[in-house]
Amino acid sequence: MQRIGELAAFGTAICWTVSALFFERATRRIGVLAVNFFKVVFAFGFLALVAGLSRGMPLPFDAPPDAWLYLSLSGFVGFVIADIFLFTAYKTIGSRITMLFLALSPPMTAALGYLFLGEAMGSRSLAGMALIVAGVASAVLSKRDAKSAGRMSREDRRGYLFAFLSSVGQSVGMVLTKRGIGDYDPVSGTQIRVMVAIVGFFLASLLFEGGRNLGAALKRPDGLRPTLYGAVFGPFIGVTLSLFAAQRTFAGTVSTLIGLTPILIIPPAIFIFKQKVKPLEIVGAMVAVAGLAVFFM
Repeated sequence: MQRIGELAAFGTAICWTVSALFFERATRRIGVLAVNFFKVVFAFGFLALVAGLSRGMPLPFDAPPDAWLYLSLSGFVGFVIADIFLFTAYKTIGSRITMLFLALSPPMTAALGYLFLGEAMGSRSLAGMALIVAGVASAVLSKRDAKSAGRMSREDRRGYLFAFLSSVGQSVGMVLTKRGIGDYDPVSGTQIRVMVAIVGFFLASLLFEGGRNLGAALKRPDGLRPTLYGAVFGPFIGVTLSLFAAQRTFAGTVSTLIGLTPILIIPPAIFIFKQKVKPLEIVGAMVAVAGLAVFFM
């Protein structure tokens, strides 16, 4: 069961990689909050269809109170708050440095899992986690812009804080997911998180942009299409796989394998977007793959 959970977590990383490519394109066209809102709306439709076909119940009416409580909190913290901080950091310090801070999520998740879930990780798992984190960090560091090496501005400090808070939000969200999902159906569990995210992103759009961004996005099919495709691989398949993984292996292991996304995105960056990749990024990828191998030994 634990091995299946690790495979599901790695599948989640692949889904995040594909969805990131679509969401990057969509965000440039209709904006961050609009993309986040419509991605969870699309995902909820897919999830309701699958739940109806597989369980005969399109909505999670049978979820126990604990699942509603912890998965709702997970959706709010791990989806809404973490993503708002994440995209704000992207704007402030760029996605490259932000990704470095997200590499802190696995060890924080493992520590939270130890403190609140009573999870214990073996030496091999810890070694694999350390290698993966080192690989991700070195690959992302190699992409650091030259100007970011100068004196830290107030705006930079704000961006670093938001990137760190996003990483904390993801870690807390994973632990809450692990606590709330139990033996409950992963698809229906994802629905609970997504429903909370729909409300959260809608309120955020009203608060920060008066809701005008959502109406404008509806007139931009060139932005909604990649949002739809990203929703299939991200909040739909990706989140469902992450819940499936959380049921079957340690929260720290799940978070670490999902943290491979910055490495997995390198090949499409080279072959699809024709971007230059530095040698240290390749080294980071090799180190991360070595860490992944340790997990599967």
